[in-house]
Amino acid sequence: MPHSLLIIDDDVTNCRLIKSIFSAEGMAVTVAHDGQSGIDGARSQPPDVLLLDLRLPGLDGLEVLARLKQEIPALPVVMLTAHQDVKTAVRAIQLGAFDYLTKPFHNEEIVVVVQRALRARALQIEVEDLRRQLGAGSGLALQMGPSAQIRELVEQVQNVAATAFTVLVVGETGSGKELVAQAIHRKSDRRGKAFVAIDCGAIPEQLLESELFGHEKGAFSGAERKKRGQFQLAQGGTFFLDEVGNLPMNLQAKLLRVLESRQVQAVGADSPAALDVRFIAATNHDLQLRASEGHFRADLYFRLAQYTLSLPALRDRPADIPYLAHRFLEEASVELRRPVQQIVPNALELLEAHPWPGNVRELRNVIRQAVLMTKDLMIDRDVVRALLGKPAAGRHVVRSTRAGVSLREIAAQAVEAAERHAISEALRSSHGNKSRAARALDTDYKTLHLKMKRFGIRGRDFAP
Repeated sequence: MPHSLLIIDDDVTNCRLIKSIFSAEGMAVTVAHDGQSGIDGARSQPPDVLLLDLRLPGLDGLEVLARLKQEIPALPVVMLTAHQDVKTAVRAIQLGAFDYLTKPFHNEEIVVVVQRALRARALQIEVEDLRRQLGAGSGLALQMGPSAQIRELVEQVQNVAATAFTVLVVGETGSGKELVAQAIHRKSDRRGKAFVAIDCGAIPEQLLESELFGHEKGAFSGAERKKRGQFQLAQGGTFFLDEVGNLPMNLQAKLLRVLESRQVQAVGADSPAALDVRFIAATNHDLQLRASEGHFRADLYFRLAQYTLSLPALRDRPADIPYLAHRFLEEASVELRRPVQQIVPNALELLEAHPWPGNVRELRNVIRQAVLMTKDLMIDRDVVRALLGKPAAGRHVVRSTRAGVSLREIAAQAVEAAERHAISEALRSSHGNKSRAARALDTDYKTLHLKMKRFGIRGRDFAP
């Protein structure tokens, strides 16, 4: 079926010209010469694209735009305007128009704009269709995407949620480990109880035991009243240990006792109390390797990994990128109050080709920055290229000329280079303050400290 185009313009000569251009392109073209008849035509048979003149008899172009956008919000509208009306055309963009053209325009120019509008609308329809399909299934798929890898993950989540297994979620930073933990909780028979999450590297080691286990009044200096621990707050529900690899060795032993005995003893308490909690842990480390190196208890690892879920990195599931990019675009447009509605196809191609060392979190940050930067209704290729290519984002492409280097090794090099640069930039911005740098990087202090040690980065080198 050919694409349809509606022209609303009182200039008969201009309508004839446009109709001849797009009829030759194989499109079905209809014409209206005033605002009300144009609205009636769009209502009775919504076109794929609308070309709308700003100056019309009766209802003007802005009023026609406002009414049609209310009734047919997905309709791409290209405004036609004289040079002196450019400010009004920009206002039309803010009201939801796709683009505008100033008269007189070149034939090739109007064809390119209409084709771009058609492609953007087709992509929007595809994303909306995916969202409907995912919405009918799992909330996790709705959050993470439609790829085959996510469908397999959803199935695993549904299977393990019905059991009492302790689950270990393994995946790179930013890949969605807490989303998976929350999905397991929602699908389990504990969904009516609390879901309590704690980042094992975000709390200072000297406070972590009290935070997890609670304490009695007077148990130590400063313990002026009894405090329930996070374990007890999760009673009957699910407890999520994020980045469990950062747990100090002495607390690993105490966590193991909790898992084995299903009892918890507050600091300073005389006896333990029964604990009915389902544990889920997450890590971006290879805990088996860390156990073999003596940095993590092997017996605790096997207790946690009764069932292991491995999350694919975003670069390994590119089919999810268009869906996630549009989801983040909608969120950011509302939050930042910016009228950005589309990502142009060639900009989307750049997003799909990027290795995403920071995974979904990085993609979300890029889209939010793009919405803030763009001055148009669409995020174009130049904006995306600037965000993906600028050094401050820490995105360096690692090229290897050695024969026999695997894709996995190249990806690992790229991730390491990106992390090293991002940490250096965060420390430079915070003048060497590691706590502020960790917050800026949305990671915990201990993870940052370990990576700095690994990369040979010293905070004092960035101090003023």
